[in-house]
Amino acid sequence: MSPPDWSFLNGLGLVALLTTAYLVYTFVYNLYFHPLAKFPGPILLRGTRLGFIWKEVKGTLPLEMLDLHRRYGPVVRIAPDELAFSDAEAWKDIYGHKAEELPKARMFYRSKAQPPSIVTEDRENHAMLRRSIAPSFSDRALRDQEPIIGSYVDLLIKRLRESAVDPHRRDPITGLQANAPLDMMSWYNWCTFDIIGDLAFGEPFGCLEKGKQDPWVAAIFGTIRTSLILHATKLLGLEWILIPILKQVFKSRKLHALRTQEKLERRMAMEADRPDLIEGLLKKKDEWNISMERLNINASTFIIAGSETTATLLSGLTYLLLKNPEALKQLTEEIRSAFSSEEEITLTSVSKLEYTMACINEGLRCYPPVPIGMPRIVPKGRGGVKIAGKFVPDNTTVSVWNWATYHLESNWTDPFSYRPERFLHDPRYAGDKLDSLQPFSLGPRNCVGRGLAIAEMRLILAKIIFNFDMEYVDTDKDWLDQKIFLLWDKPALNVYLTPVVRE
Repeated sequence: MSPPDWSFLNGLGLVALLTTAYLVYTFVYNLYFHPLAKFPGPILLRGTRLGFIWKEVKGTLPLEMLDLHRRYGPVVRIAPDELAFSDAEAWKDIYGHKAEELPKARMFYRSKAQPPSIVTEDRENHAMLRRSIAPSFSDRALRDQEPIIGSYVDLLIKRLRESAVDPHRRDPITGLQANAPLDMMSWYNWCTFDIIGDLAFGEPFGCLEKGKQDPWVAAIFGTIRTSLILHATKLLGLEWILIPILKQVFKSRKLHALRTQEKLERRMAMEADRPDLIEGLLKKKDEWNISMERLNINASTFIIAGSETTATLLSGLTYLLLKNPEALKQLTEEIRSAFSSEEEITLTSVSKLEYTMACINEGLRCYPPVPIGMPRIVPKGRGGVKIAGKFVPDNTTVSVWNWATYHLESNWTDPFSYRPERFLHDPRYAGDKLDSLQPFSLGPRNCVGRGLAIAEMRLILAKIIFNFDMEYVDTDKDWLDQKIFLLWDKPALNVYLTPVVRE
């Protein structure tokens, strides 16, 4: 047996020693000498990115943020170079209109794997794209789009009526056919995906007709956790390790891009001036030299942003109403007394239902479709900025974390209770900081599709309540007990629907 190579072992030991020394030095520097050293937070989060990454990857970070704010106050250092805020004032300072807006954090939004979309573009390109699509999201456009939207909501009601009864089982007491449990989370997703598919590509995905998710749509959701892992790897500076894996991801992305392009080409072959979301971009395609690749990524962005948030809110709101029968009763009375027939329920008529809108707002507070913080960065050379009265130095990532901000006792009275009355000037909730609720963000980068999302929510909710009585099936389960991997990891929401009989 040959003797051990002591020079190699000594070299390996030296590398380990230097690495340990560097990590210790960085940890100590972050705790005591970093420009953010004065801001409070847990030692593990202040000293290293590992704490943040671990909580993010296991899906608990947005929920744990609430306890961090309770313990450390309205400003918490959640990573060596990142601060989380919970004051309403911070919304305006971070995201609001200003001469020099804080740019989006590229580490979170941008990826080498795909071109930028309207969500991830820089300020100038975003403004250009937004001007081109804004008319497609206007009130006038919404009125023009109502036949498209309404047709899929009507199809949803038809399919729910067909599926609400179990043909193979009868109620042992009444002898009538028993109700079949319906996963409303899936049905809401199928409806909103078909709507946005038509509005973005001129054709639905066929989810409502088939009663199942389109494989292409399902693949989009599969990339969300991949994006989370990629973000964690980028934070560690180890993105290069993923190159072999990314090559495989690129293949699936190329296939996805090809299918998107096929859909776009069919849409572009349709008649001009179709009242949908892509028309504005198509009109400016040649003038602004918008490539097919950029059209693809923006169309894909419309699909996710225009469906997932709406379906998520409707799912959470349905559960919250079923767990709060008094609120459900009042909502039912408002809707069924306002309309004598289903034909009367339109995008315009439902906009007049005050309690319905209060229920939606409270749903957005209790179960925000985007529960995380959307990070901005104080750029180098700015000389720092003031956020919520606190001086924040350059190169700091900042955000307001939605779910935590909406459940803080300092912002809301009885924050874990579902109380639509807080949005109807009930004096019991006079101390609520309503401007801390910004589920669609604010400022020049707020959600351009807010009006469309709210309109869909009101119309779908009103037609469901008008047509059906609802009962939660899994009464022993807390449906809100979920993890968050950028978006909520939603389980099935099983509900019995009983069609309302009218003479």
